[in-house]
Amino acid sequence: MSSPAAVDSAQQRSEGVWHAAWRRFKSDRVGVASLVVVVAFLLLILLSWAGVVAGDWQREVGVANAPPTFMGPAEATEKMAIATPKGPNVDLSDVDPLAPRYAEWAERAAKLKTEETPKAETLPLGGDRLGRDVLEKAVKGTQISVFVGVLAAVVATSIGTLLGAFSGFFGGKIGDALEWLYNVFESVPGILLIFAFAAVLGRGIDTVVLILGFTGWTGMYRQVRAEFIKHSSREYVRAAEAIGASRMSRMFRHILPNVSHVVLVRMGLLVVGFIKAEVILSYLGLGVPVDQVSWGTMLAEAQSDLILGYWWQLAAATGFMAVFVTAFSLMADAARDALDPKLRGLE
Repeated sequence: MSSPAAVDSAQQRSEGVWHAAWRRFKSDRVGVASLVVVVAFLLLILLSWAGVVAGDWQREVGVANAPPTFMGPAEATEKMAIATPKGPNVDLSDVDPLAPRYAEWAERAAKLKTEETPKAETLPLGGDRLGRDVLEKAVKGTQISVFVGVLAAVVATSIGTLLGAFSGFFGGKIGDALEWLYNVFESVPGILLIFAFAAVLGRGIDTVVLILGFTGWTGMYRQVRAEFIKHSSREYVRAAEAIGASRMSRMFRHILPNVSHVVLVRMGLLVVGFIKAEVILSYLGLGVPVDQVSWGTMLAEAQSDLILGYWWQLAAATGFMAVFVTAFSLMADAARDALDPKLRGLE
């Protein structure tokens, strides 16, 4: 008769890798709370992309550098009127032939009605130098920065996984050539590669994605290559070879699903790193164009505002970025712990 421990072990092995990982992930309170925060940010990004929120972030809705609502309106600066000294009455008609028409023109101008949209004295998180809402800019900046980070991570993950799979599975001359390419990219400092690509390709969201994707695949390549080398000699791969499975089938139908947890966890780390890289590029003027907004462009604008005591744009950009990056990092750590084969007891 089987012991209870053996039965529990058999049930754990039969419930599936992803189901067991999700069960362990749900037991991590910090990971679940971080997942909720990340999902809330993703919903906010979708609403911003659809134009439901922050659709008119460029509209000047407040006075210049409007303070946050909790601070109240700024104190009005009293302007001293400078009295113009009165001189002797001069008949301008003697020197200006249009002088008789001035009164008529002034009367017509007074009859014209000009509509001025009232501007708010305060805004929820303050306003920038043009009177734009900082909260809407931060939401729109979240959309751009997170989009760039995720898409660049997808590009880098695709390149690194594909090259790492070929290098680890085939080895030989293919592995040597890919190792040479990897060493070339690793020998040059990453920041110099990023600046070189940015100087050649120019500014733009697609340019930032390509720059980060083409320069950030090396870590994924190294890890996937090691996993493929380890799994290539295992029994299930040899069994697939024995029944006639092709090399591509063994690589992408047998080995890749078993190392997918490594790829997903590494991709989560790439997202965080690429968001930080996009912020740095935009801060230095090599990122998104001037008609777009991201956390990096907000920090660049806030640099001059901070000298004048207008700190709220800096606080909004850093606050949004800190909350999302921290939550995403904690979620990635919890996913790594949940997907670790050693914790599953399978290896």
